Amino acid sequence: MANDPPAEWNGATVRKWLDSRVTASRSDQAAAERAGYSQQDDCDKATAEEMVCTLLTAKISTDSQKTFSNDLRALLDRDDYIWRGVYNDIRFDRHVRSYLRKLIKMTKTNEGFDKTARYQ
Repeated sequence: MANDPPAEWNGATVRKWLDSRVTASRSDQAAAERAGYSQQDDCDKATAEEMVCTLLTAKISTDSQKTFSNDLRALLDRDDYIWRGVYNDIRFDRHVRSYLRKLIKMTKTNEGFDKTARYQ
């Protein structure tokens, strides 16, 4: 197998991916809220994704892979996360941290940001 060289970092692609994830997570939240009590964890998971992506789109750090990675690690180092519409704070924190770890891995390998389909 030939090792492909890593793709060049593209901040515009990352911003587009973050925007698409915010839209998808809001849609997932609405569907989970309509489903009721049994889907509260799914709602918290979608809310965690929305929070992380919203906080990252508010920054200009997507232009540099290193700066973006540093911002992700700074978010991961926070003690707690406060956001609107959360049902269970403990599970929400867990979902935020797992989503941040996923993004850190994606940033390190620079893979996955070209996939803007609703379901990941």
